[in-house]
Amino acid sequence: MAGLLMALSAGILWGSADFAGGRLSRRLPLLIVVTCSQGAGLVALTIVLLVRGHPAVGAVGWGVVAGLLSLGSVTCFYRALAVGTMSVVAPLVATSAAVPVLAGVVEGERPGTVAAAGIAVALTGIVLVSRQMAHEPPENHRLSVVLAVVAAVFAGAQLVALQRAGAVDALTGVAASRAMSVAVLVIVLMLSRASAPARDLPAAAMVGLLDTGANLAYTFASARSLLSLAGVLASVYPAVTVAFARFVLHERLRPSQWAGASLAFAGVLLIVSG
Repeated sequence: MAGLLMALSAGILWGSADFAGGRLSRRLPLLIVVTCSQGAGLVALTIVLLVRGHPAVGAVGWGVVAGLLSLGSVTCFYRALAVGTMSVVAPLVATSAAVPVLAGVVEGERPGTVAAAGIAVALTGIVLVSRQMAHEPPENHRLSVVLAVVAAVFAGAQLVALQRAGAVDALTGVAASRAMSVAVLVIVLMLSRASAPARDLPAAAMVGLLDTGANLAYTFASARSLLSLAGVLASVYPAVTVAFARFVLHERLRPSQWAGASLAFAGVLLIVSG
């Protein structure tokens, strides 16, 4: 139960980070927000590792893999949004939770009947709550679908890689993942020469701390509970982001999104109770 609650906490933290990062990206270059936020997370992880000591070398490899998968997912996702429409792309990427479910089943995990029903209900809710209205036709629909599917596979595989790292040492694994992604982002940032006012950087750093906390919570959780369950619970973050948009920004939700949020919540209850 503790592992499942940690996985759900990861989903809440990821959803909060996505909402805060999305708002910040409206006035700052996205590359600045991502690089600064991930850099802040890396600094925090490094400090904790130095205080704790004894990094686990065995977790570094899987951490690096997770970092590369994260970069691949983000790249494909944003490219898909650039050439397609969110109403198609977002629900496809939301199916990334199916990857850890399949990985867990292949490895012999057999969730109970109630938990299995919760997985199906939650996945359906996640897809529905991620849907947005299409305002204009996509420039290249087929390419956007392919990129969205690839992004979903990468994102789901990242969850599996983090679980592998967490089985050795969650802190070292997440730190290695963050170091890999930050190294690539810094190089890209230097080439792009993007800039932002220094007064906005602390807000970006806070987004990074939320995201890093989510990564740690999920990695700990997935190493202590069934991967198929932890992966789905952590993937409820779209519902969290949508909830913030509704109650903070007063955005109107469509009936399908309300239904999706309800299904995601019901799925969570079934998984935890099962």
